[in-house]
Amino acid sequence: MQSKKTQHNIGVTALYCRLSRDDGMEGDSNSIQNQKKLLSQHAKEQGLDNTRFYVDDGYTGTNFDRPGFQKMIEDIELGYISTVIVKDLSRLGRRYDTVGYYTDTYFPDNDVRFIAVTDNVDSDEGENEIAPFKNIINEWYAKDISKKCRASYRIRGNSGEPLSQPPYGYVKDPSDKKKWIVEPEAAAIVKDIFQMALEGKSNETIARTLQERKVLIPKAYWEEKGYNRGGKVRQPDKYRWCKTTITKTLTQQEYCGDIINFRSYTKSYKNKKKIVNPKENWAIFKEVHEPIIDRNTFETVQKMITKTKRRAPKKENGEKNMFCDFLYCADCGSKLWHHTNSTNKDIHFFSCSNYKKDTRGTCATRHYVRADAIEQVVMLELRRLAKYLETNEEEFAQLLADKTNADMITEQKHLEYELNKALARNSAVTNLLAKAYEDNVGGKLTDEMFMQLSHKYEVEQFELKGKIKEYRERLARIGEMKQNKDDFIKAVRKFMEMKTLTAPMLRELIDHIDVYEKEGASKNYTQRVVIYYRFVGVLDLPDRQENYKADTRKGVNVEYIPASKSA
Repeated sequence: MQSKKTQHNIGVTALYCRLSRDDGMEGDSNSIQNQKKLLSQHAKEQGLDNTRFYVDDGYTGTNFDRPGFQKMIEDIELGYISTVIVKDLSRLGRRYDTVGYYTDTYFPDNDVRFIAVTDNVDSDEGENEIAPFKNIINEWYAKDISKKCRASYRIRGNSGEPLSQPPYGYVKDPSDKKKWIVEPEAAAIVKDIFQMALEGKSNETIARTLQERKVLIPKAYWEEKGYNRGGKVRQPDKYRWCKTTITKTLTQQEYCGDIINFRSYTKSYKNKKKIVNPKENWAIFKEVHEPIIDRNTFETVQKMITKTKRRAPKKENGEKNMFCDFLYCADCGSKLWHHTNSTNKDIHFFSCSNYKKDTRGTCATRHYVRADAIEQVVMLELRRLAKYLETNEEEFAQLLADKTNADMITEQKHLEYELNKALARNSAVTNLLAKAYEDNVGGKLTDEMFMQLSHKYEVEQFELKGKIKEYRERLARIGEMKQNKDDFIKAVRKFMEMKTLTAPMLRELIDHIDVYEKEGASKNYTQRVVIYYRFVGVLDLPDRQENYKADTRKGVNVEYIPASKSA
C-alpha cells in the first residue's frame, strides 16, 4: 500500500501564483517571477517533480473568480492535482472565510496536500493553529488597501481625472494616459449618429442604417484596432448595432468635452457589484478635452429624446399577457414577442423576435398571431382534452402511459448507451494519462510531448466528466415520468373544475407552444399551432375533429390547426 507522501508524488503539483496591483506596496518579493522561483525550489526540496504553474497576474485576492485559480479547481475536480503550493496564505486569497474553507475543508475532502511556504503551513504535518489568524490579518490588509484605494480614487475623481475608459470616439493620449484625444474614424460615426437623431430618425432606424453601411459596433471596432477594452461577450454579428447602444451614445455628455466621474459605486471591497449613483453625486468637469459634438447640438438632442413619445406598454389591464414566454417560432426557435397595435390599443399580438424586417434578425417570416386568437385556440384544445379525460378516462390514462413509456424506453436505452460509452472512454483516457506519465518518467516521452498529450487528455476528460454527469441526471429523471403523468392528469382535472384559463394553470399544463407561419390568402388562411404539454409533449388525441376557428376579426377567416394533425 502506498504511503500518503508517495500518493502526493504521483499526481500533479500545482504551483499557484497571484499578484494584484495592491501588492505593489510590498516590493518585489511578490512578483510572479519570484513566486515561481520560490515555489519551484520548494517543490524540488519536497521531491515533487510533476509541477504545473497556475498564474493570476493582476487579480485581487478578495475575488476567487480568477481564471488561473478556477482552472486549478477544475483540475482538482478531475483528480489530477495531489498538491497545491503557494508562497503564503495571502496568495491563495484575502478573505479569511473563503481561504479557511479551501484549506480546512475543500483540499482535505479532495485529498490534496496544501503548502504555504513562508507561513510554514503544510497539511501533511497536521493543523496549523496560526493559519486562521494569518487569514484574518490578510483580510484586514485587503480592507485597509481598499480604504486607501477608495480615498485615492476619490481624490483623483474630484480633481477632474477621468476614472473610466474613454467612450467610443475617443482614445487615451499615448503621451498622457490621463487625457483623452479624438479618434477621427470613430468620431465621424458619432457625429453621424447625432445628425440622424437631429433629422428625427428613431434609434432603431439609426441602428439599422449603421448595420446596412457595415459599420463595426464599438466592441468589434476596439478589437480590430487592438484596444484592450472589457465588455460582454462579443456580438456574433459585428455590424449589428443595438438600439441601446444608440441611446447610450446620444446621452453621453462626454462628447461635449466633459468628464463625468462617480456615475456608479460599489458597496465594499468584497461586493464588486456596481450601483448607479444619483446624478447629484456625480462630479462633472466641463470642457476638459476636445469635443466631438457641440453643446447646442447635444442639448437639442436631449430635448428631442425627452419629448419622444413612449410606446404603449406591452401589458393588458396592467398585467403581463399570460402567453408571454410560452410562444416560440416553429421555424427558427426564437421567442415570440408581445406587441400592442400602435393605432388600436385593444389589439395585442405576438411576432417572432428574430424577424428580419422588425429586428434585423434572420427569420424570413413574421409568424404573426393575435393574443386573443391563441387564447381561444388553447382554451378549445384544453376543453377537448378535459372532455376526452371525462368520457374516456381509462383510454386517456393508457394513451399517456403508452406515450411516456415509449419515450422513457427509447430515451433510457439511448442514455444508457451514451453513458457506458463515456465511462469506457473516461477509463481509457485515465489509462492513457498514466501510461504517458510512466513514459515521461522513464525517459521514453519528452516533457514537451508529455505536456501536449496530458493537456489533450485533460480537456477530453473534462468534457467526458460533464457528459457523464448529464447522462446520470437524465437517467434519474426518467424514473419520475410515471409521477409526471399523474401530475398532468391532476392538472387537467383542475382545469375541468375551474373552466377558465389562468396564468398559473397555463404554467401547470403547458411547456411551450410552437407557432408556424400562416398559409393561404390574407383573409382566408390556416395557421398551425403545436402545443407541447408538460411532462408528455405533444398529444394527438384520437377524436380529432375540425380545425379551430378563432372569432377575432370580421371579414377574416382563420383556421388554426392544433397538435400534430398536419405534421
